[in-house]
Amino acid sequence: MKVYIDGKFLNERDAKISVFDHGLLYGDGIFEGIRAYNGRVFRLKEHIDRLFYSAKAILLKIPMSHAELMRATVEACRKNELRDGYIRLVVTRGVGTLGLNPNHCKKPSVIIIADKIQVYPAELYARGMDIVTVPTVRNLHSALNPAIKSLNYLNNILAKIEANNAGVEEAVMLNAEGFVAECTADNLFIVKDGKLLTPPLSAGALYGITRQTVMELAAQLGVPVSEPNLTRYDLFNADEFFLTGTGAEIVPVVKIDGRVVGTGRPGKITKRLVTEYHSLTKVSGEPIYE
Repeated sequence: MKVYIDGKFLNERDAKISVFDHGLLYGDGIFEGIRAYNGRVFRLKEHIDRLFYSAKAILLKIPMSHAELMRATVEACRKNELRDGYIRLVVTRGVGTLGLNPNHCKKPSVIIIADKIQVYPAELYARGMDIVTVPTVRNLHSALNPAIKSLNYLNNILAKIEANNAGVEEAVMLNAEGFVAECTADNLFIVKDGKLLTPPLSAGALYGITRQTVMELAAQLGVPVSEPNLTRYDLFNADEFFLTGTGAEIVPVVKIDGRVVGTGRPGKITKRLVTEYHSLTKVSGEPIYE
């Protein structure tokens, strides 16, 4: 595998960063997870846009332009002969001192890893998954804004540990007000009376690229979409339930906190959206191979 670090492609064993990098010491940095399908990088511009938004929010100057990052991401796929896979794009604050002050970090680092990924077992996409609600709440907007896709993912990791302890793959996180925010690594949607509902960004949901794509596909299918505040009660009584994410794509949920969702099987609207999403990923994106 070839890994991009600060303008160079290195062999996997030589791809290293300093122990003084503030991304390692303090989680001071940002990242994007991007997918490649059929020789194309899906929604690359949107991912790079979001990376720059995160960078601006934490006053991190990315040492490459938008266009340069897009070219480097595509080249990372090409170097690794990747037609279908996952790209992790990371920007750290760079090498500094053991002190917290980011002003001591003179040059941010850009890292691009292009490889394979499988987020959930294949059978869960066919039969649906069981999930739980966990005690760990989503970060407050007034503390670390959930819209920032930062390297500090401990909030989500603690929730993932609670999911693991409950014997499930994923978990719902609430915000401090008790409303549904998102899952540990995915956005969530429910279907109720033919309408598609998803928590608003103001509840702590990440601005998900797949989330937005699904909302656009639903509109094209004539399925009404809204973003109200949701409670666990709404999830329990949904007709259908599914999760979305760059890595996960669209995965049905058939049980939450011991309550069966709908018929206990992936629903019709979920299946239609999965079909449309797969059709879109096959033909859309930035070409890797000309």
